[in-house]
Amino acid sequence: MPFINTTTNVSVSPEKEIALKAKLGSAIELLGKSESWLMLAFNDNANMYFKGDDAPMAFVDIAVFGKSTDVQCENMTKEICKIMEEVLSLPADRVYVKYSGTNQWGWNNMNF
Repeated sequence: MPFINTTTNVSVSPEKEIALKAKLGSAIELLGKSESWLMLAFNDNANMYFKGDDAPMAFVDIAVFGKSTDVQCENMTKEICKIMEEVLSLPADRVYVKYSGTNQWGWNNMNF
């Protein structure tokens, strides 16, 4: 039950969105999750500032049911930064990745 919410101040074309969807769908396996439960959101052209300027950047917020290990998160951060560079031309030092895990996750009229 992972959710990846990507916010960036660059434009994400439909083609880039499909590329991000595919790459994030594979990357989620690094956290022991599968694309079959993955929900994604892409928020582009956001008003964002980092280090005092509005140069291209992204904030990737990853929520999972349960908990991921430090090693899993470290590997996922590397992969997210790689994906953001490949698809959106964002350097790794302009990408923040945040993780949150919870045991309270609802779907289909119930909680897991």
